[in-house]
Amino acid sequence: MSASPYDLVLSSGFLAFASHAGFLAAVEEADLAVDGICGTSSGALTGALWAAGMPAREILTLLTERPPLAWLVPHLSPWRGLFRLDRMVEELEERLPADFAGLQRSFGAGVVTRERQPVLLTSGSLPLAVAASCAVPYLFAPVVHGDVPYQDGGVADRLFLEPWRALRPQARPVVHLVERSSGAAVQTDLSALPVVRSPRSGAQLWSLGPAQERFERTRTATLQLLARTDLG
Repeated sequence: MSASPYDLVLSSGFLAFASHAGFLAAVEEADLAVDGICGTSSGALTGALWAAGMPAREILTLLTERPPLAWLVPHLSPWRGLFRLDRMVEELEERLPADFAGLQRSFGAGVVTRERQPVLLTSGSLPLAVAASCAVPYLFAPVVHGDVPYQDGGVADRLFLEPWRALRPQARPVVHLVERSSGAAVQTDLSALPVVRSPRSGAQLWSLGPAQERFERTRTATLQLLARTDLG
């Protein structure tokens, strides 16, 4: 595989950790050189862990060995969100650099403001940015990053591809797009880009279902795409 670097773009997708991990596992196996990662929601979580050096199969284990409810704390003010993501933040503080600057690759996390304006976070607290990108409105309370409360960017932009390319105009993106279960429809023209498409996870907060099956399905699809696409 060519040593010329690419950027990975991981879409939002409710609890789509296994599919994203399968995509990343194939990228590892194909020895694709990666210079940057943009992720939204579950894509931000899996992408940040991978950017921090965790192998894809370890990410799969970490994010699927327990039900998502284990990461959550009921909110005492449920009108702000049924759950808080404090436990997620605490664990991410143990596993991620404190700041974006601690990563060896460029990284962006897609979020929205309370007014649903999309923002691509690329600096400041990395654990808080990732948790904010996962904070689905109404289900999770906003996460404050740099004194601003943010939530899951997928409600406005499931890929954040255009702001990412504006930030990195020389980047050559490879996209993993999980089928939409909620959030904004993808409006960006992807016809000229290598894109791996995965079905939505069908997972629930109390059970992720057949995570290994979803991992292998996306891994296989990604290897097939990389094998037939000239990424030189």
